[in-house]
Amino acid sequence: MAQALHEEHEGEQQRSRPLDWRKKMSDHIAYALLVYTALQIFVTVEAMTAPGASIAPYLALAVLVALVIPACKAYESCWMKMNDAQAADPAYEPRYRKSVIGLWVLAIGLPLVLAGVFKALDTLI
Repeated sequence: MAQALHEEHEGEQQRSRPLDWRKKMSDHIAYALLVYTALQIFVTVEAMTAPGASIAPYLALAVLVALVIPACKAYESCWMKMNDAQAADPAYEPRYRKSVIGLWVLAIGLPLVLAGVFKALDTLI
């Protein structure tokens, strides 16, 4: 019974909240940055504990600060330029889905690719 009431209350909240692609994208970007940062740190820490570790892990962290955060801000600004009518328009859903998928592929893939590149460079040097 309590579960049914809770689900009904959640359904009412979702119906009362207006659609806003800007807010949804902003939330995804914030979470993707957290995931990217956590992956980057864990992958980098693993590389730093490896025997014969070099400065490469520190370069990976510099790439995080120097490139990824401003890139995400620029990505978000494209969505923030929408007016209120556009932000509530369901016709933007395909564009939103495509953007979210691309964002998450980069957030998860980029730290792994960077770690692989730095490990490859470390073995070559």
